Amino acid sequence: MRVDNSFIPVRGVGETTERRLWESGVTGWSAYDGQRPRGVGATTAGRIESFVDEALERLDDRDADYFDRAFPRGEHWRLYETFRENVCFFDIETTGLSQHRDRVTTVSFHRGGETTTLVQGRDLTPSAVREEFAAADLLCTFNGERFDVPFLETALDIDVDTPHLDLMYPCRRLDLTGGLKPIERELGIDRDGPDIGGSDAVRLWHQYEAGDESALERLVSYNRDDTENLRRLADETCRRLHARTPLDDGVSSLADSGGDRL
Repeated sequence: MRVDNSFIPVRGVGETTERRLWESGVTGWSAYDGQRPRGVGATTAGRIESFVDEALERLDDRDADYFDRAFPRGEHWRLYETFRENVCFFDIETTGLSQHRDRVTTVSFHRGGETTTLVQGRDLTPSAVREEFAAADLLCTFNGERFDVPFLETALDIDVDTPHLDLMYPCRRLDLTGGLKPIERELGIDRDGPDIGGSDAVRLWHQYEAGDESALERLVSYNRDDTENLRRLADETCRRLHARTPLDDGVSSLADSGGDRL
């Protein structure tokens, strides 16, 4: 599923109308020729045409901010396939759960197959985090809307305004609940690094502050695994959600979807 398979941002178009469009052969914006499929009124057809005209231009410009605003929050998973080559998967570790009392210890970013980790007291600075986010079209986290993003904004006094896909919500649509690691296990996503949890991450940081460099190595490995596995989770989650639509033969086979515009 790509953004250019989607008509759901159009006012008056819900899942039923979008399905009618797909089933009539209008599986993407470039396939919309102004003809009114069955069940689509003249007013809605006019809105679709206006949306398609603007959205195609925004897609050419790779304007992820536009699609972040245009798509309902529950449909942000549809942005992933279009912008996946420049998604920044990120995860933070902290000394506790309070963004006002506790500190960020490490932040890892995975983008373009490369992972960068910033460490408190070394290179974790507001400017370094801003630079990582500014280079991405889309951020991807697990529970980042409620935890990672507001924690960073408070702790580092920054504003995070890059479009954001929080995988916790697409997972819930697939009845995948609980924390990141139980969901990984259910999907068969393995970890190469240490099998530790949040309380272990706090303990490792305190050990590092007491002089144990190996504790920091383990903490960084754990943090990096989180971000790298987010890519695999996003791939599988979006694949499963796509398979629930009439466009179930794979995004790459949608030759009429306008995907060659990227």
